[in-house]
Amino acid sequence: MFRFVAALVAATSCVAIAHAQQAGVVSRPISEPLLTLDDAIALATGSAPAAEAATAEVDSAEAGRRVAGLRPNPALLVEVENFVGTGPYSGVNGADVTASLAIPLELGGKRRARIAVADAEARRAILARTIVQADIRLQVTELYIQATAARIRFAIAEDQFRIASDTARAATVRVQAGRASPLEQERAEVARLNAEVDVDRTRRLADAARANLARRVGRPITGPLDVSILGGPTSGTVGPPRPASSAGTLALAAAEAELATADAGVQLARSQRAPDLAVGPGVRRIEATNDVAAVFSISMPLPLFNHGRAAVDQASARRRRADAQRRMTALDVEQQIGDAEVEVHNAAAAARVASGPALSAAIEAARIARIGYREGKFGQLELLDAERTLIETRSASIEALASYQLARARLERLTAPAPIEGN
Repeated sequence: MFRFVAALVAATSCVAIAHAQQAGVVSRPISEPLLTLDDAIALATGSAPAAEAATAEVDSAEAGRRVAGLRPNPALLVEVENFVGTGPYSGVNGADVTASLAIPLELGGKRRARIAVADAEARRAILARTIVQADIRLQVTELYIQATAARIRFAIAEDQFRIASDTARAATVRVQAGRASPLEQERAEVARLNAEVDVDRTRRLADAARANLARRVGRPITGPLDVSILGGPTSGTVGPPRPASSAGTLALAAAEAELATADAGVQLARSQRAPDLAVGPGVRRIEATNDVAAVFSISMPLPLFNHGRAAVDQASARRRRADAQRRMTALDVEQQIGDAEVEVHNAAAAARVASGPALSAAIEAARIARIGYREGKFGQLELLDAERTLIETRSASIEALASYQLARARLERLTAPAPIEGN
């Protein structure tokens, strides 16, 4: 059944395009390469500012991981004592000079906790980039389907205009031969004018849809689009609805990444409660005896005012919030997947009805009505009714097929699997 629909769509497109080229409507060369959906997605991913921003965020997170692994820099201390005083210390000749290093020693696992936070942020950035790519794929798919459907609607309108023009000419011949009243010719002319207006309307919509797709892919689209993207559901394509599950989806993985980052933040806040030491080996020159002696100092901050408890409480609250958001995300995603699966099944059923026997019957009825009208066996009202039914059935078929493919794209986005860690 849907092979017949695909053949019908292709034939209609070819006829309409050929007619439009003869009329000077379509100026694009027929030798332009076909732009497939995968080509459009690749072009959009390579030029999208969102993808560039996500990649920059990944680079930033990776640099942050390197920064987190660095140890604190030592400090060079130079002290001058016993100068610019009174008596023998009035000048600088009796000054004692001490040079030492202050080497900080991180305690409490601060460096390990800092690295864990950076690792979690890097995984979150990589996942965010994958989400951006999935969003771009959905956006381009929707625009591609809309542009393809608009192009087919224009082709159908062109075909109907050609048929209406032929019918108007046949009515003129019948009136001139005295076989019909002038009212019949007027009706045919009205139908032709309406078809011409519909051609202009669908052309503008098709150009706008193509322009929207071109803006998304980052370059003009001069070649044809793949009309087979509007294929209907085949036998076994859509089975019974499955239990909706958020496990393994990008949305849940993003929520889990936020939770992992919050967990690492809690550990970092706890590690900050342990005071660090600073050791200072150095050398002192004693001016009075011109001797040199070693010095060694140890310093440690006293946690009298800020003992780190508030920071731990803050990190713990953020962790609880991330856990609650993860559970909310799981519920929301499962609901969205369930709704999307119902939408796909309903769209598939509508596509089968609109693109099955009803379309075949409408095509055959219009063909018989045209032949019968030219031979004087049918009246004009029967012909106009058959043509109107065919237009409505064709439009409903395209709308149903486009709705089915859009519903599938949205379901695929919701169920897109999260990348396996390490890939």
